Amino acid sequence: MARIRVLFETGEPERVIEFDPRKAPFQHDGRPGSILDVLLAHGVPLEHACGGNCACTTCHVVVKQGFQQLPPSEEEEDDLLDKAPGLTPTSRLGCQAVIEDPEAEIVIVIPRYTINQISAHGGS
Repeated sequence: MARIRVLFETGEPERVIEFDPRKAPFQHDGRPGSILDVLLAHGVPLEHACGGNCACTTCHVVVKQGFQQLPPSEEEEDDLLDKAPGLTPTSRLGCQAVIEDPEAEIVIVIPRYTINQISAHGGS
């Protein structure tokens, strides 16, 4: 079973998700088997203002462990990540970072500044 350990900069308790990547898609947001897809299907919220279509940076995550277990990012993702606040060398968009290895062990941090400002303020 693949495993994602999710840490939150907002102080929420960490979550550990075990799943079989071969059963993707799980939630149908982002690429099948992406960090976004897996998190949403397991009740872990991750903003995705564009619906997981690689058109914004609200699903930005920092991969603390297992970065090399993810396929390389594509140019479209890299271009968007350049606009993400708090960009690090191991930043990825959750909607694009697909976990394919059934034995993968990934640790991610969900930064506090990825919160969609519209939903954070109650809409409009």
